[in-house]
Amino acid sequence: MVNEGPVDEPSFVVVGRITRSHGTSGELFVHSLTDHPEATFVPGVILRIGDLASEVPDEFFPPLHVTGSRPHKGGYLVQFDGVGRREQSDLLRERDLLRPFEEVAPPAEDEIFQHELRGMSVVTVDGRELGRVKEVFEVEPAHLLEVGDAEQEYLIPFSRQVIVRVDRDTRRLTVDPPEGLLDL
Repeated sequence: MVNEGPVDEPSFVVVGRITRSHGTSGELFVHSLTDHPEATFVPGVILRIGDLASEVPDEFFPPLHVTGSRPHKGGYLVQFDGVGRREQSDLLRERDLLRPFEEVAPPAEDEIFQHELRGMSVVTVDGRELGRVKEVFEVEPAHLLEVGDAEQEYLIPFSRQVIVRVDRDTRRLTVDPPEGLLDL
């Protein structure tokens, strides 16, 4: 998944993960993966089920039209047109929801899309090259970046205490890791 050159903008962005069915009427519990769920899981929005790599829509599934949603226990209960029975909703469990990239709000000045991080070069404040971002792991309290090259790998928290600068133009992250972090 590491792209050594510039990253092309994806056609679709992962906005949520269906984790389970809820009830018998086809409602699905969705874990939001967007900072703007209030504009994503609303009636009228059309989402797609991602392929197994969550990069493009799975052609087996038709587009899903959101007909209703409500916050529920850290996620959203979402109803889609045409998914009216539990048997139907069970087929969608553990699948990612995609939204066309052009329909997603642009990031704020201090935000970055997750797909932009992959492939970025990473250097310390003193100029030490650590490699490129290979993967982004969504964990609490901060996402972890898997960074490395052919010889060494690091897990670096994506937090304001560690990430000093994100430069989209040069595709470079500058980090100031706490003492010992790079020794793990």
